Amino acid sequence: VWLRRCTHYLFIVVVTVNSTLLTINAGDYIFYTDWAWTSYVVFSISQTLMLVVGATYYLTFTGVPGTATYYALIMTVYTWIAKGAWFALGYPYDFIVTPVWLPSAMLIDLAYWATKKNKHSLILFGGVLCGMSLPLFNMVNLITVADPLETAFKYPRPTLPPYMTPIEPQVGKFYNSPVALGAGAGAVLSVTFAALGCKLNTWTYRWMA
Repeated sequence: VWLRRCTHYLFIVVVTVNSTLLTINAGDYIFYTDWAWTSYVVFSISQTLMLVVGATYYLTFTGVPGTATYYALIMTVYTWIAKGAWFALGYPYDFIVTPVWLPSAMLIDLAYWATKKNKHSLILFGGVLCGMSLPLFNMVNLITVADPLETAFKYPRPTLPPYMTPIEPQVGKFYNSPVALGAGAGAVLSVTFAALGCKLNTWTYRWMA
């Protein structure tokens, strides 16, 4: 039993740490300034997938509605701590620090609770709700933080090697609606990752049997 629990908690830590790293990338104003809405879509989807796989794993492991929100809170606190270290290096602290995962995680919990702990409903409804909602909450988040272009001028770019030479900002060239694109792709992919999160429980029990 102790081995199974240790494996479970180790997995939670690994996923939340990786979620934190993705968040810091999403908040990298240099990357954001160069790629603009392209990076917004990519990182919205990546954060959605990291949230949904860990939240469904944790939720189905405990079987208690509310655990997904607790997991999102862990991700948020980890990010605040990591951002503190990031800030100490001279980077802006107010870029992507609001808890954008919590509302989406609440929707996952709601889907699980409303369907009386039905895993298949959790995967389908919870995955779709999370995938569709996070890009929207992320956009609300961006509206409330410092303008990335203004931030880029305030914190000058360090000298870069030739292969890191920034490209022209990709604004409006590929995506007419970054929220719609992120929500559409996220809704489809999140269902797959929600299923993976549930399946990881089964695999964990088999490994530790």
